[in-house]
Amino acid sequence: MQLLIVTGMSGAGKSSVMDVMEDIGYYCIDNIPPKLIPRFVDLCRQSESAITKVAVAVDIRTGDMFAEIFHSWQKLKSDSDVDVKVLFIDANQRVLINRYKETRRKHPLQEKFNGNISAAIDFENNQLSQLREIADFYIDTSEFASAHLKEHIKSMFLERSSDSLLIQMMSFGFKYGIPTDCDLVFDVRCLPNPYYVDELRPRTGCEQSVRDFVMGFPQSQELFTKLADLIDYLIPLYIHEGKSQLVVGFGCTGGKHRSITFAELMAKHLSEKDYRVQKYHRDITKDRKF
Repeated sequence: MQLLIVTGMSGAGKSSVMDVMEDIGYYCIDNIPPKLIPRFVDLCRQSESAITKVAVAVDIRTGDMFAEIFHSWQKLKSDSDVDVKVLFIDANQRVLINRYKETRRKHPLQEKFNGNISAAIDFENNQLSQLREIADFYIDTSEFASAHLKEHIKSMFLERSSDSLLIQMMSFGFKYGIPTDCDLVFDVRCLPNPYYVDELRPRTGCEQSVRDFVMGFPQSQELFTKLADLIDYLIPLYIHEGKSQLVVGFGCTGGKHRSITFAELMAKHLSEKDYRVQKYHRDITKDRKF
């Protein structure tokens, strides 16, 4: 199991880091009491869903319990089945003060120091000094924009930046409504319809006979080529902008023949380019007679 302990100064960007870790496939828990981390790791091992990548955020908000972080870290380090790393997120005092002023959020220790945010930051910085020393990764976000930080995290924990994007190919029927969660929607009702071929009517685009019919026309082949070129061009742009999920919808009249054919073939096309792809045929069972 890979375990990443994310910690550091309040306001330095831990929440943004945890958002990225979740996007790239880590099971994330925020503000967990340090003493519970080993127990949580054991629960993940016992899970039927085979959780192998976990990120936990630990910070000064846990109060006196924060001191347990070193004991938990040492215990996990001695476990040969757990690859535990510590990521420390930092920023200088001036930047932290400005961030709290801009967001109008309170530092978690501000009341402890009668509203003196500088004193709260100094105290937190002192409390975290030992943890900073044992960190496997250290990031100073003082000069980082949010998008820059996210890209930096992805470059640290992903072999390829494309792994950060999950692409879902969806088919649907326009007569049942356009899906609201699609980022891109393509209408393939302009193509010859297998519905009017008696032997193909009860079949779907998941079957080769239907695909052969749909793609047996020059206009179908040309449309697929043009759409593949467009999607190939767009995906790197979405990745660069930090998008974590892209839903591409193909619609025909009933959502069973042409739309499924294009969704299946486009999923295959992108999978061959090593993108993470899922398929979802929303209306494949609509009006089916059992």
